[in-house]
Amino acid sequence: MADPEKREAPLSAAQRSKIRRLSQPKEPDAGEEAGELNVVPYLDIIMNVMMFVLATVSVTFVTSIETEPPSIGGGKVRSEISSKALNLSAFITNQGVSLKTSGGNIAPGCETAGAGVTIPKLGDDKYDYKSLTACAKKLKGSNPDFRDETQVTITANPNIEYQVVIGVMDSLRRDGEEMLFPDVHFGVAR
Repeated sequence: MADPEKREAPLSAAQRSKIRRLSQPKEPDAGEEAGELNVVPYLDIIMNVMMFVLATVSVTFVTSIETEPPSIGGGKVRSEISSKALNLSAFITNQGVSLKTSGGNIAPGCETAGAGVTIPKLGDDKYDYKSLTACAKKLKGSNPDFRDETQVTITANPNIEYQVVIGVMDSLRRDGEEMLFPDVHFGVAR
């Protein structure tokens, strides 16, 4: 037990005030470093820079398709082809794809020569690429003289989407592993 005579005297008001004042954290003086670094402004700047970079940089995947540009004279590309050549041309319109050979236009259904759109659009307003490939294969196999021909000219109306032109090009180039018309030339609509 504690000895009543050795009991400590209570602190005076002035002593308590001094202890309270000294125990309070004080602001560092000018030139003195604080104990904690404030990184919020730095992070704000970094985030703004990152958002600017992400907004201005675009990632573009570029693929190239080997084709020949249209010639000025119109027929110079095929000048070396004999008259027994197929000379296949595909015209992409809003109604479908029309095929033309040196023998004339190919009728709907790809059976005979005649007027009309050779491969009309499907019911859901999409182009029928499978039928186009089958028709190109049929035309190439219709005469032994056409087996070595590799050229096709594609012409599209100005309002045809780029993806449709690529789809027609792919359909005419190959049927699975069999190459049909890999040398694609572009014609100019007149």
